[in-house]
Amino acid sequence: MSGHGAPDIDLTTLNPAETSQLKLAIVAASWHTQIMDGLLDGALRAAKDAGIAEPAVLRVPGSFELPVAAARLAPHFDAVVALGVVIRGGTPHFEYVCQAATSGLTDVSVRTGVPVGFGVLTCDTEQQGLDRAGLPGSKEDKGHEAVTAALATAVVLKQYANLQ
Repeated sequence: MSGHGAPDIDLTTLNPAETSQLKLAIVAASWHTQIMDGLLDGALRAAKDAGIAEPAVLRVPGSFELPVAAARLAPHFDAVVALGVVIRGGTPHFEYVCQAATSGLTDVSVRTGVPVGFGVLTCDTEQQGLDRAGLPGSKEDKGHEAVTAALATAVVLKQYANLQ
């Protein structure tokens, strides 16, 4: 299972005075509605767990568009979370989209210094996406995990904001 060895980060144990003041943006693709609805629900639950009542939510057509939206939002937020799902088909398109989304989101985070939570599922089958979408019966909740990682990183970076 991909979650084996993952850190156990509980947003409710972070300082609520810090997390509730963070500005969070969630960018979500629109393909594979059922999976995306689960990812977005998990992300919104994580934001609520951290005391963030109303994160900005932006929907884009697909995972390929996530980096440009994240790049536009990053300068205005403490953390950005990108949610998407790409399911392998019979052509190399899968590899191109996955590589572009991964490289683009990494670039946004490194270039801006704003944590970008990576909630892009890259799956061989639709069932793998359903198993990770945080839906009833899912084994994992990658939307929640992506927000948790981004906010935990934002808190750490704020603690060291004055380093030159």
